[in-house]
Amino acid sequence: MSTPVFELKNIDYYFDNKQVLENINIKINRGEFVAIVGPNGAGKSTLLKIILGLLPIQKGRIYVDGKDYNGNQSLLKISYVSQKAQAFKAGFPASVKEVVISGLTKRKKLFQWFNRNDEESVKTVLSRLNIEHLIDKNIAELSGGQQQRVLIARALISEPSVLILDEPTSGIDAKHVSEFYETLETLKQEGVTIILVTHDIGVVADTATEVACLNKHLHFHGTTEDFKSLDEVEISKIYGHPIQFVDHQHSRECCSS
Repeated sequence: MSTPVFELKNIDYYFDNKQVLENINIKINRGEFVAIVGPNGAGKSTLLKIILGLLPIQKGRIYVDGKDYNGNQSLLKISYVSQKAQAFKAGFPASVKEVVISGLTKRKKLFQWFNRNDEESVKTVLSRLNIEHLIDKNIAELSGGQQQRVLIARALISEPSVLILDEPTSGIDAKHVSEFYETLETLKQEGVTIILVTHDIGVVADTATEVACLNKHLHFHGTTEDFKSLDEVEISKIYGHPIQFVDHQHSRECCSS
């Protein structure tokens, strides 16, 4: 059996003496697309920040590729895409090429300039996401869905082993949400390990390979097929309020009742 990219053991976390996470144990294997779902305030973003190394490990252990993480940033080969693509307001002075190439800054030494190979890398990663035609566009002129794909390109140019996304479709219309998940599907097929944090359990159940349901505790972690077999009562217990399923031809939508 291969070594998990991430293994979290007995993770607890407190904010102002209030326990946000309790005894979280989860393994994420290489090449998986894991959706971490749950209601607002469930501890999803806290768990994500612990994985990213943005919050300290208060209790428990994290292993990265089988090695004890313990705050060692050099073990992490992670790129992160936030939910704030819409932060690029009109007049933001950067082209798509400039935004994407900035993803290489961690690999550059102080005062080391970008070179022709770096620019070729930009073209390659944009082509990979079918947005090479946007290379000279101003980032602020793009749709929310296009901006998010540019941010994914920025994340991928550093060749991470893991791509983490936090509520990446927030503020994006339905058409571009569909295109965005098609992009993630392509990355999954290419073997990129994806961790997606969201409260929208309807869409990810048709895209992710595994689903983890979090609300302080880890209530469920399994395949999407097993997740789809959960009934409304079980999902309602996780979310803390009644949930109803609305089934469509190719998907299932979850609504508060």
